[in-house]
Amino acid sequence: MKISVLTIIASALMLSGITVRAQETTFKMPVDPETKLITYKEVVTVPGTPAELFNRAIEWTNKQYKNPVDATKVRDQASGVIEIIHRIELSRKEQGTTLMAGIVDYSMKLEMKEGRFRYTITNFNVKDKSRQPLERYMNKQDQSYIPLWDDYLKQVDDFTLKMIESLKQGMQAPAVKQPDKW
Repeated sequence: MKISVLTIIASALMLSGITVRAQETTFKMPVDPETKLITYKEVVTVPGTPAELFNRAIEWTNKQYKNPVDATKVRDQASGVIEIIHRIELSRKEQGTTLMAGIVDYSMKLEMKEGRFRYTITNFNVKDKSRQPLERYMNKQDQSYIPLWDDYLKQVDDFTLKMIESLKQGMQAPAVKQPDKW
């Protein structure tokens, strides 16, 4: 009888530890309240005309992507819109080795107006046997849920935040060079 009680107490303690650990690894992604999709969206104020901002965005795109012509699906200078579809490679560690764990496609829309631009990054889809929305990885109740999904969400968030920072820097007005006086 004592062994049974000790076993039950030990099991209860282990389960409570697992619950606490699962709560620690929970990762929040920005979700659009209307579409219910993971969405990064912001209007950024920068000096420049729509044409200047469009050219800076094209220059940034050319530096950001290995094949920028393939990545950009729309380049419409008249409306000031650039649409990009690209991917993020996920990785996982296994026995001290980093392995490719999958690919997540995303879409990005850049819109330019006088003195500002807006980016919208959304439609994150995991390439698997069929494409699945990345939002599935946020559902801890999913029968297929594994703790690695939290890590994959973090990888996507880290990648996206780094890309946004690069975009903001790339969209800044170039420094005016002073003529060399001597």
